[in-house]
Amino acid sequence: MNDARTLSDLERRALDAVDVNGILEDLRELVAIPSVGGSSGEHDAQRWCADQLGSLGFRVDHWRIDVAELAAQDDFPGQEADRDLAYGCAGVLGGDAEPALVFCGHTDVVPPGDLDRWPDRDPYALRVHDGIAAGRGTCDMKGGVAAIFGALRALRTAGIEPARPLAVHPVVGEEDGGLGAYATLRRGHRGAACVLAEPSSGTIVAANGGSLTFRLEITGQGTHGSTRYRGVSALDKLAALLPALRELEAERNADPDPLVAHLEVPYPLSIGLARAGDWASTVPDLAIAEGRYGVRLDEPVDAAKAEFAAAIDRACRADPWLSDHPVRVSWPGGVFASGRLPAGHPLLAEMQDAVADTGADRPAPVGAPYGTDLRQYAAAGIPTLQYGPGDVRYAHAHDEHVPVAELERAARAYALLAIRRCGVAT
Repeated sequence: MNDARTLSDLERRALDAVDVNGILEDLRELVAIPSVGGSSGEHDAQRWCADQLGSLGFRVDHWRIDVAELAAQDDFPGQEADRDLAYGCAGVLGGDAEPALVFCGHTDVVPPGDLDRWPDRDPYALRVHDGIAAGRGTCDMKGGVAAIFGALRALRTAGIEPARPLAVHPVVGEEDGGLGAYATLRRGHRGAACVLAEPSSGTIVAANGGSLTFRLEITGQGTHGSTRYRGVSALDKLAALLPALRELEAERNADPDPLVAHLEVPYPLSIGLARAGDWASTVPDLAIAEGRYGVRLDEPVDAAKAEFAAAIDRACRADPWLSDHPVRVSWPGGVFASGRLPAGHPLLAEMQDAVADTGADRPAPVGAPYGTDLRQYAAAGIPTLQYGPGDVRYAHAHDEHVPVAELERAARAYALLAIRRCGVAT
């Protein structure tokens, strides 16, 4: 249902200034930067954002992140990409007071996978056809970043200066833990409220479940394949753990929070990698499995880990071999805690109004089963939600894309929200 209100002349001027072709050109340039996590492309994308913010009159902080120093902190969110160097970028338009609004978006992307699955074997060429913009990062989430810049350019074209500061935080490393947002917040960049331009499928994501990467190391007893009965297959013992993991997943999803109750599995648990053995005719003496483990809304990470470890321990005690050779559980990679917008915070209604006032349906608030930088801003006391172009089902996919109409709609909504949250300098 559309609940659009009457717009002011200033707001109409800003909406009329949103340039779809300009947004697509920005997106084309961003997609062309192969900013896979841990690569030099991450730095290039940050430099692009810093240059654009500078050209729009923002005071820009573009700094080298000391990754080793960050990694030594107790609350470091982790990283899975191999990097010892990263760059941060933040821009502020307006005075020296706390920004009334922050727009945040990450510029890193996941690897493209099999190049033969991409047109012309080029994932970094933007293709626009029949109202769809396709290429690596278009959905997750360079489309959202381009929409932010589309809103900023529209405000500038319309001659609108914020009365209260407006901030933009382009960050790196979101896909593998969130070190960019972590570094930005530790550097002192803050705001009264934050909007992440992550793809939200026409909704407003007001809460994220978290996720952790687990590793299971299962010990077996090797022997020649012709006398397998003398050994203990670590692969078989891994298979014996699967029912316990499925039972744990079912228990943790039995009574989900209302914001995620619409999801088929709000807190998924899955194994994504498994390997065992080193010779075809040898019973494997070691199996290693790594997977993803969902963290419930408002659940401390340590409590989630403890529940997982307890389930593995129960399964081991029920097995004669594993009771004497318990599975080793560890937690490599990023730490994605859960996070949510505080109940009743006005940012939700403000974002809903801004979207509806572009002529779109008023978006409903939902929760999502994946982690984003929302939880870092929320943990820092900054009320945060997600609204952005694209459908997360196409993130990380070979057919990754974003509708051009959604790019325009997001840019228009961001422009309205910025005017209303920051006011207009006279």
